[in-house]
Amino acid sequence: MSVTQYQRNVNSLDQEIAGLEKKKSEKDIVIATLQGKITALNKRMTGSMSPALCKNKLRQVSIWEEDVARKSKESADLSTKIADRRKKRAAAYIKLQKAQQDEQKKSEKQTMTTMKKYEERIDQLQKQLVEQMIPNPVRNANQKDEEYDVFVSHAWEDKKEFVDELVSEMRKLGLKVWYDTDKLKWGDSMREKIDKGLSKSRYGIVVLSPEYIREDKYWTKAELNGLFQKETINGKTILPIWHNLTKQQVTEYSPLIADRKALTTALMTPAEMAAELNALFSHVEEEVDGQTENADAEQG
Repeated sequence: MSVTQYQRNVNSLDQEIAGLEKKKSEKDIVIATLQGKITALNKRMTGSMSPALCKNKLRQVSIWEEDVARKSKESADLSTKIADRRKKRAAAYIKLQKAQQDEQKKSEKQTMTTMKKYEERIDQLQKQLVEQMIPNPVRNANQKDEEYDVFVSHAWEDKKEFVDELVSEMRKLGLKVWYDTDKLKWGDSMREKIDKGLSKSRYGIVVLSPEYIREDKYWTKAELNGLFQKETINGKTILPIWHNLTKQQVTEYSPLIADRKALTTALMTPAEMAAELNALFSHVEEEVDGQTENADAEQG
């Protein structure tokens, strides 16, 4: 039997016990009422009462006493049934607890298996990124693999409150953004799409939030690890944003990323952040143009 079936059995016995206890309580109230009537009537019978009236009263007392005896037996039977159901309920509850423990162990085992698979996938993702990354920190015409200016790594819980608006503001400035909302379609492989997005993006914005750093957020961990790997090859890649987080929380999650200069939603709006990123690209483009002109001059 499943935990649900055991729980249903326990609930059924609880309901049955409650019903029996209610019936017994009603019987006991009737018994107490009849006994009160018998006592009161006995007190009213005196020597001055006529024999006929006394006989009539005694007959009424006898009827009530028979009713008390019958209902007392019914109450006792109900007590026996209640004791029996409680015994069955105790046995059923023990079985329920064992089933719950077995299910918990099974769930923990499945969780460990899932975590192991995710960790293996993270390792595979890192290896793939190492193979796919081009060792050049500056975007130029020859970097055709980089189709996006920025990859947005985030927790889906932060989309509505912040990330959707940030992406909208960046796109208003002409920045090419890889964002899962419009890149992942029904039936797509989430892993393959994220792999491609990471490998074809120049920078990675990491929206660190309480949801992002949760222990069970395997995809955010995979994305961040992938960006770190890309950064070891291509240079500066990760652009952190703190959203509803303190310095201490970020440090506890990742001392490496806590050491980076970060933008924070406590001080800046999504539009201001988008402008900051656009300014960063403009500065890098100037460096690229300068390097190209120097190279042309040397060739000339």
